[in-house]
Amino acid sequence: MPQNKQAINTDTKKITWYTLAFMAFSTVWGFGNVVNGFGYFHGIQVIFSWIMMFALYFVPYSLMVGELGSTFKNAGGGVTSWVLETTNPKLAYYAGYTYWVVHIPYIASKGSGGLKALAWMFLKNEWYDSLPSWQVQLATGVVFVFFLWVASKGLSPLKALTTIAGSSMFVMSILFILMMFAAPMINPSAQYFHLDFTWENIIPQFNVNYFTSLSILVFAVGGCEKISPYVNKVTNPGKDFPKGMIALAIMVMVCAILGTLALGMMFDPTGVTAEQQSSFIANGAYVAFQKLGEYYHVGDLFVIFYGACNAIGQFSTLVLSIDAPLRMLLDDESARQFVPRPLLKQNAHGAYVNGIILVGVLSGAIIAIQLLGTGAADIINWLTKLNSVCMPMRYLWVFFAYIMLRKSTKHFKSDYTFIKNKGLAIFVGAWCFAVTAIFCLLGVYAEGDIVRTILNIVMPFVLLALGLVMPEIRKREDAKAAQ
Repeated sequence: MPQNKQAINTDTKKITWYTLAFMAFSTVWGFGNVVNGFGYFHGIQVIFSWIMMFALYFVPYSLMVGELGSTFKNAGGGVTSWVLETTNPKLAYYAGYTYWVVHIPYIASKGSGGLKALAWMFLKNEWYDSLPSWQVQLATGVVFVFFLWVASKGLSPLKALTTIAGSSMFVMSILFILMMFAAPMINPSAQYFHLDFTWENIIPQFNVNYFTSLSILVFAVGGCEKISPYVNKVTNPGKDFPKGMIALAIMVMVCAILGTLALGMMFDPTGVTAEQQSSFIANGAYVAFQKLGEYYHVGDLFVIFYGACNAIGQFSTLVLSIDAPLRMLLDDESARQFVPRPLLKQNAHGAYVNGIILVGVLSGAIIAIQLLGTGAADIINWLTKLNSVCMPMRYLWVFFAYIMLRKSTKHFKSDYTFIKNKGLAIFVGAWCFAVTAIFCLLGVYAEGDIVRTILNIVMPFVLLALGLVMPEIRKREDAKAAQ
């Protein structure tokens, strides 16, 4: 599309605040977040933690993104551009690198998630979960190598496929809540759990396990910076964007609470035992849709459909997660000057072939380490916790950029300001930064498993350390080329 025509379309088509809220909601939220919260935080006790997380973290996080996006409305690189505008190219490189590298464990988890979805789709999950870990990881490795090859071919139609799969998963998440609350009227003779809202059942126990699991909730509510390009496409950014973000927070909070209550009607509302946790995290969503099918007398129809949607979503997301974050890092001119030259090599399809190979090596190593798992469910549980430690690290750069923006407010102009008082704004940015960093650090702890705890520490450290090595390699390459 010609640039002038695209500019005309962008300027004339404005987004209403409620449209923005729905766009952000489908990006941030998913049914898996409800299942993970229920599984890690003792059933309906998680409602207390959800409310606290929304009030003290998610709402200010969303509104900070709004101010950053409004200030740098013409910057297309998201967090990397925000850091570049407020600091320098070197820090912008580190921001872009972090955004890319935290996807490495995420990429490793998508193959396992896709195979799990296929197992449920074909109603063979008991067989799949009974396989030894080496067979599970061998199959995951084969799938991973295949999709590395697919990513190298630059197959853009997968973007549309991911959008369709994501939309269908979003719709099914909402339908689950509605259909579950209607189920007792449709099938009153079915077995449901009674929800007991006594103080003991709704207030969590603030122990070591509780605090080391909070990274799961931080991971669940993050990612709203993806909608930053749309801030100034809202009809009235100064008023309508915060309205949209407040609506987003309300919708997410309502879905988290109602989704948790719906699960509490299906499963023991006091939560799952430690022995059941791995299986529930890996299979809870599928079992929920399977039970829903039983309530509505349609057999396994819902779980087959959910499994199919999830399999498509997992595998297409795998390809995009290999390709898109890598392009965000290597396409950026401010970051390219710190990246070793071999990684900048592109093939005829425009794919960064050596970068894809590096992704293969790093994610492949994580897949290999998962051989220490005891089975498919345990591996998915481990990867879920590892992702909750690694992925929120990219949010740190959002809060860093916001702090730097507010320190230099006089140099920038924004249509929307989250907090007018400079000191308070910096404090809130520092608060969200500290919450993210602390919970990521606490999240590495695996209760009763010192080996897994050590690996959860080592893997993020190695991934981040690589980002420090790359600029030094590039410096030596440039010095050698100048001789």
